[in-house]
Amino acid sequence: MESQYLKNVIEAALLAAGRPLDVEQIRELFEEYERPPAADVRDCLAALVTEYAGRGLQLVEVASGWRAQVRAEFSGPVSRLWQERPTRYSRALLETLALIAYRQPITRGEIEDVRGVAVNPNIVRTLSERGWIRVVGHREVPGRPELLGTTREFLDYFGLKSLDELPSLADLKDMDNVGVQLEFGEPLPGESARHAPSEADVEVADSQLPAPEGEAEGVPLPEAANDPSASPS
Repeated sequence: MESQYLKNVIEAALLAAGRPLDVEQIRELFEEYERPPAADVRDCLAALVTEYAGRGLQLVEVASGWRAQVRAEFSGPVSRLWQERPTRYSRALLETLALIAYRQPITRGEIEDVRGVAVNPNIVRTLSERGWIRVVGHREVPGRPELLGTTREFLDYFGLKSLDELPSLADLKDMDNVGVQLEFGEPLPGESARHAPSEADVEVADSQLPAPEGEAEGVPLPEAANDPSASPS
């Protein structure tokens, strides 16, 4: 199969799919008799990554495969195509998500031990409905509490191929914006003693409800840059 034709099909499929496609899914776009070898697909993907350099779109490999997306630096202007305000999440929710991501598998009780405040069930519900966390097992202790971990959707949303690509906690503290803006006033989870509960800790921002104007604790997520739905279709 001609290399340029294969590249064009891959590019068109990634733009139309609105979700990541892995190498096997790309190969299955073709009839069996003309299905390209996996190595050829990977070569074309690598070539497209190079060709997209310096453009408004980029090809990235995430946990579920490859996707075309808007570059983060252009997410601001592009996001004005949608009238809805960006979803905002409370500091309590972001801290809970960070603990699950960095210390998984982890129970609610262990999250509460670190944060020093009870985990509001709405936070876990919101993260579950978003598809970012799931129950991965049970701790073999009395009561067999659920163990929580992140999902492939979590990795896809934040542009990661695996948990190994998560920035270190030290790097997080030194950066202003890592996927979401984890602007913790207190040290990051596990870095020091617990902090006392505050209004921000018990306030939960539902993922389906926009935060009020001027809400200090709500943190917007970069939907246009990182979500597969930001890909043109």
